[in-house]
This record gives sequence, C-alpha cells and structure tokens, in this order.
Amino acid sequence: MGKDNFGSLAGKTVLYTGAAGGLGLETTLHLLQTGARVIAIDNDDAKIAALRAAAAEQGLDGLAIHKLDLSDLEGLRGALQAIADEIGGFDVVINNAAIYPSKKFEDYTLAEMQRVQTINVDAGIVCVQVALPFMKAKGWGRIINMSSITRSGGWSDLTPYVQSKAALVGLARAWAREFGAYGITVNAIAPGAFPTDAEKIHPDLVAYEKRIIDSQAIKRRGNSNDIANALMFLASDAASFITGQTINVDGGWIMY
Repeated sequence: MGKDNFGSLAGKTVLYTGAAGGLGLETTLHLLQTGARVIAIDNDDAKIAALRAAAAEQGLDGLAIHKLDLSDLEGLRGALQAIADEIGGFDVVINNAAIYPSKKFEDYTLAEMQRVQTINVDAGIVCVQVALPFMKAKGWGRIINMSSITRSGGWSDLTPYVQSKAALVGLARAWAREFGAYGITVNAIAPGAFPTDAEKIHPDLVAYEKRIIDSQAIKRRGNSNDIANALMFLASDAASFITGQTINVDGGWIMY
C-alpha cells in the first residue's frame, strides 16, 4: 500500500494498543509512513524490540512506545492522561490489544472471564475517555475498535474472547451515535483468521488452515497489509462519512 492511497495523516497523533504484535506492527509502520505520530502501547519486550527495529530500518520518525499493563485500568488512565496532556491529545484511537485464552466455558472462573473483558474492552474504554475531550475540542477524531468475526460465528472454547469482541462492536455503534456531532467517526474492523501467534491455541494447525481456506471465498490467507489497508482507510478523511460500521476483513468468510 502506498502512503498516499488514503491521504496523509501528517500532524495526527495515533494511540494504538497492541501496536507491536500480531497484526499491529505493519499498520504502525504504514501510519508512520503517512506522517502520523504513533503512541504505541504494548507489553511484549520482543515484539516491542521488533517494532522499534523495523521503524529504525525504514528511517521512520514519530514512534513512541510505552510498555503498559492494560489490566491496571487506573494506571493506564494516569499514564495516558500524562501523555495526552504533554502532546496535546490523540486524534486517532485504535483499540487492538487482546488476550484469547481457550478452554471450555465451564472451566473458566468468573475472574478469568473478567480479565479478558478488562484487557480487551475496558482498556479501550479508558483510551477513549482520555482521548475524547481532545477530539471534541478539535472537531475531528477517529476511533477504530478491532473486533473479530468470532462475534458473528460464535467459536467454541473462546467464550470470553467472543463476548469481548461483540462488546467492541456495540461500543462502536453507541459511540458513533453519540460522538458524530463532534466530527468523530467510530467504526470496527472484524478480522478473520490471520496467521499470528493467536493460532497457536489450535492443536492441528494444518487442519485449521485448510478449514479457513475452505470457508473463505478468497482462497488465500490474509496478511497484515489487508488489515493495515482497512485501518488506514477508516483513519483517513476518505472515510469521513462512514461511522457506526463493522467491516469484515476475512476473505469472504462471514457475509451479511
């Protein structure tokens, strides 16, 4: 994807959770290529190092990485508020960070389910609460929640994850209705099955990949650029009249 496909994000500040891992790294690089400043939130040292190295290799400026614990909501709020006050707020929020424990529903404790909700949903709420006053003052903002097609298909052994991804779609719709008058759009992206570390929860990866390809209309695996393109579009002025929507980026797995 060329950096000018959807217009420049020069001068925009992006708050991006889970920016170094999974599908985040490639999108972070694309955002930096368009001139955005990216406040990357992650907690994996190896992935943080890889992101920092990739940005340096491409000579990209504007990256600030903060290692934060998203399960500590008040600690997160304090850290983000200090960053926002120092740099003048966030123009784009991408709620991407997630955990995905896998086991049968009856084997989860309530505390385990609540931890998934805290990291996958509540941390995103905190991000938006911090960013919103700045967006309203500027009359411009973009909020993008990373959901999942599991919220439509309903996957077994992933109940708290599916619950959290459905919640992000509901939040996107409610926020879109409430924030639209301030020039703020809110949308969700629902990725299909992408080859990331998340797939390691499946015991037979060969059979799993075959099932994915058989289920998709497009007979290839998705890649990080597919997600990056959708995110870049929704973050740009090209999507200024799109809000409250969920875009499935899944090769035609789920259609409705």
